[in-house]
Amino acid sequence: MKEKKIRLTTLEDAKEFVKEAMKCDFDIDIYYNRVVIDAKSILGVLSLDLTKVLTVRMYGDNAAFDAYLERLAADAVKQIA
Repeated sequence: MKEKKIRLTTLEDAKEFVKEAMKCDFDIDIYYNRVVIDAKSILGVLSLDLTKVLTVRMYGDNAAFDAYLERLAADAVKQIA
């Protein structure tokens, strides 16, 4: 299991995140506080507060999705600083 902190600031970011998550053949969850959402659910992801930093938990390995999350994590750090 791997975890990353990300931020999805726009509707387009959320759509792209779900699209990338759906390419993976393992479970991916996204967390904020005590709320757990399936990362492959566009309605679930859009129900989260996208102004906050979110935690993504992956239960498998996909190099392309890892690289995508690294980019989102780097963007989240820039926005916080």
